[in-house]
Amino acid sequence: MDDVVAEDVSVWRVAFDEVFAGIAGMFGRVESRRWARSYLTGLLAPVERKNSWQLSDAAGVVGPDGLQHFLNRSRWDADELRDRLRSYVTTALACPDGVLVVDETGFLKKGVKSVGVQRQYSGTAGRVENCQLGVFLAYAAGAGRALIDRELYLPESWTGDADRCTEAGIPDPRREQGVVTKPRLAEAMIARTVEAGVTAGWVAADSAYGRDGKFRSFCEARRLSYVLEVPVRQTVNDLDGRRRVDTLVGRAPADAWHRVSAGLGERGERVYDWAWATLPSFGDVPAGFSRTLLARRSLDDPTDIAYYLCFHPATVTREQIIAVAGSRWAVEECFQAAKDQCGLDHYQVRKWTPWYRHITLAMLAHAFLAVTAATDPKAHAGWVESQSPTSAVSWR
Repeated sequence: MDDVVAEDVSVWRVAFDEVFAGIAGMFGRVESRRWARSYLTGLLAPVERKNSWQLSDAAGVVGPDGLQHFLNRSRWDADELRDRLRSYVTTALACPDGVLVVDETGFLKKGVKSVGVQRQYSGTAGRVENCQLGVFLAYAAGAGRALIDRELYLPESWTGDADRCTEAGIPDPRREQGVVTKPRLAEAMIARTVEAGVTAGWVAADSAYGRDGKFRSFCEARRLSYVLEVPVRQTVNDLDGRRRVDTLVGRAPADAWHRVSAGLGERGERVYDWAWATLPSFGDVPAGFSRTLLARRSLDDPTDIAYYLCFHPATVTREQIIAVAGSRWAVEECFQAAKDQCGLDHYQVRKWTPWYRHITLAMLAHAFLAVTAATDPKAHAGWVESQSPTSAVSWR
C-alpha cells in the first residue's frame, strides 16, 4: 500500500514539473523562477493561510521579503501567465460544447488602500461590505472546469481619484477608461479567449450580465450561443408588443413543463421543471439562429422560477439548452475550490500588479488540480495524499 501511495505522489510531482516547465521561461531570472515554483507549491500545500508569511514558512524561508519582492517588484507579466494558463486548461478540457461562464466574486478587505476596494454589494457575503470585486471567466466542459481569465472591477471612487490610482499602481490606460462596467470586463475576457482560438460552444452568466442588452448583442454579433439568466422584470418582444418574461411563462400550458436534470451537483442530480419557447424574430436574428426563452421551476416551491434568454442555432435541443443553464454553477464550484484549496482570497497585497499576479498564480494552482483530476487520476491521488499532515512530501 505504501508503495502505491509513493507511486501516486511521484506521478503528482512529474505532472507538476510538466506544468511548471510550461511557464518557467517567462521568469527571466533564476531567482524569480525559484520563487514562482515556491509560490505555486505553497498554494497547493496544506498551509492554513496562503499569504506571504505562511508561504515563506512552507518554503523554508525566514520572513516574507523574498515572496513579497516576487509579487510586487520582480519582472514578469501576469497576463502572459494568464495566456499560458488558458492554453493549458483548454488544451486539456476543450470540447465543441464547452461553456464560457462569467461571474464575479468578492474579496472582503479592511481599510481603503487595497486597489478597487469600497463598500459595495458582494454576492460572496450576500450583503454590502468593504470589498474588492473580481470578474472571472471559467471554462466548463464535461471533463472538468477551471478559471481562465480575471479582471478587477474599479468603481468610480477609484477611477475618479487620480492620486489614489497612482498610489495603487493602476496603469494609465486602465485609469483613462474610467469606470468599466462588469459586463464590459466580461466582454473583454471573452474576446481574448475567442481570439486565442479556444473551442467553446456557449456563453453562460447570471442576470447581472444577462439583463445587459449590449452584452447580449456582443455575443450575437460574434455568433456566440448563450444561455443568460435575466431578472423577472426583463421584457422581450412578443407578437403584440413587449412582455415581461414572467408574463409569457405564466401563459405556458401545463404540458409545456418537462422534468429534466441540469446535471450533477453536490447533492446529486439537479432536477427541475423546465419550459422552453421560441421568441418571435423581426429580421434581426442571423440565419439559422433562434432566440428562445427558458424557465426553470423548483420542484419544492413552484413559485421559485428562474428565467433565461437564449441565442443559439435553431437545431439545438431542449436537453442541450438545459445542460448549458446547469453549467453556470461550475464557476461557483471553481471559486469555492480555488479559495478553499489554493488561497485565491488569502492575499495581503494592496496594489494592482501584485493583485493580478497572486490571483493568476492561484488560478493556475486550481487549474492544475482540475486538469489532473480530469486527465491523470494517479497524479490527483498523489496530490490528495500530499495534503495529509503525515505526508512525506517536501514543498521546498
